[in-house]
Amino acid sequence: MIQDHSTFAAAKAYRGNVGDRVNRFLPMVRKLAWHLSGSGGSTVDVDDLVQAGLVALTECAQKHDAPSEDGFAAYAKLRVRGAMVDLLRSNSPDPRGSRARRKQFEREQARLAATLGREPSAAELAEALGLSLEELHRARSDMAAVQISSIEETYSDSDCAFASGEVDAETALIRQEDRELVVAAIASLTDRHQLVIQLYFVEELNLAEIAAVLGVSVPRVHQLKAAALDKVRLRLAEISDEAGAAGAGAAMQTAGDVRAG
Repeated sequence: MIQDHSTFAAAKAYRGNVGDRVNRFLPMVRKLAWHLSGSGGSTVDVDDLVQAGLVALTECAQKHDAPSEDGFAAYAKLRVRGAMVDLLRSNSPDPRGSRARRKQFEREQARLAATLGREPSAAELAEALGLSLEELHRARSDMAAVQISSIEETYSDSDCAFASGEVDAETALIRQEDRELVVAAIASLTDRHQLVIQLYFVEELNLAEIAAVLGVSVPRVHQLKAAALDKVRLRLAEISDEAGAAGAGAAMQTAGDVRAG
């Protein structure tokens, strides 16, 4: 990783030994980075931790006023480690505090297993932790570890989890053709029947509301609707016959959809 050393050069006039301090404590930064990298999974690279530590170390070298080098070392280590931990927390997929609580549960479970000579039951573990059984199950669910894997390693064409929610081109084309068939069938109806279809399926009016619009009784609206749908189904069947066997399946499926409506 390429580091920008312009900060070090500019800081020489501030205390005179900023660059020297940074260079002397650089091994400490690298050691902490490697030590903490394992706790962050694969989400944070060691170089990123080193970079965060270097920024904190430089700020310490510029601002620390203690006369002793030991005082600076303790202060710098605290600040560097804090910067790295903040970076790990900001990139962690786990909810805040869930990792510490999960370790607490694991330690208690291991202690009980050693005492009982077997794996403790959920009820025994809940009692040892001072929780109800329901609270234990809820806590386990809340602090479940999140695993991040490379998509190249987990992807599979046969896994429905990777299936696209978008309609494929063939299905979209078939649906478009079906819509065109329905439009053509409705266009062959009388104006009154077309109006009933529009008010019921497009405007989503109920039979009573359509009756008020047309000035007829509700049973009459029901008759008009049933007659219109019968004519649409009949016209779809005729169009299917005209289109040949290839288009018959799609058209009859559309007719079934209209019947369901």
